[in-house]
Amino acid sequence: MKKIILVLLIGISFIYAEVLKVGATPIPQAQILKVVIPDLKKKGIDLKIIEFTDYVTPNLALADKSLDVNFIQHQPFLDKTNKDRNLNLVSIAKIHIEPLGFYSKKIKSIEQIPNGATIAIPNDPSNGGRALILLHKKGLITLKDPANLYATEFDIIKNPKNIKIRPLEAAMLTKALDDLDGAIINGNYALQAGLSAKDAIFTEGPDSPYANVLAVRKGDENKKSILELKKALQSQKVKDFILKTYHGEIVPAF
Repeated sequence: MKKIILVLLIGISFIYAEVLKVGATPIPQAQILKVVIPDLKKKGIDLKIIEFTDYVTPNLALADKSLDVNFIQHQPFLDKTNKDRNLNLVSIAKIHIEPLGFYSKKIKSIEQIPNGATIAIPNDPSNGGRALILLHKKGLITLKDPANLYATEFDIIKNPKNIKIRPLEAAMLTKALDDLDGAIINGNYALQAGLSAKDAIFTEGPDSPYANVLAVRKGDENKKSILELKKALQSQKVKDFILKTYHGEIVPAF
């Protein structure tokens, strides 16, 4: 009789497991999320991962309640999206950093960047500004205010090599490399294309402020299932997974 009751209780628990829908880009966010599925299942939470290949749709889906959480962006991007689209989303946890890198199929060193080179950068405001700041730090351009996270090509005040800046959708940068002298590419898209930090001519340093965050609708920050997800993603298990899987290409931010 006790065994029957136990089986019934397990079955009822499974039937009434809370579904938590999380939007994520495939690499590395969805991979990281899959690590914690068993842990959340033990807590009565059925984690459903919905994959996206852009940065805009997951925020709109979160705002319209198609998602409960998303894991696709850093804080400056979230801040800019909230402002531009009048959303009310908040971050609740820093998980990892994906350093930007400069990749090229035509040159092997920063010294080989030619006069008049065409360099592509992400076309969203926060990552575009982030890319320009990296070019500034490497001495290729000078920005009016290198602390401005949303700098654009119009903020360039010195450009000794007459570099042509070409903003492109972040997901398309790796596909456009053949037609460019180089591109500054987000770490997740570089990984999806089979590139590694070792292939980059230069990358952001470890002091990058662009940690990827978990985002939720304002008011949901203390929802039990969301707090359990936060706890699971900031665990030693996840930290070890990131370090062992990505070998420094992606680093924990907790």
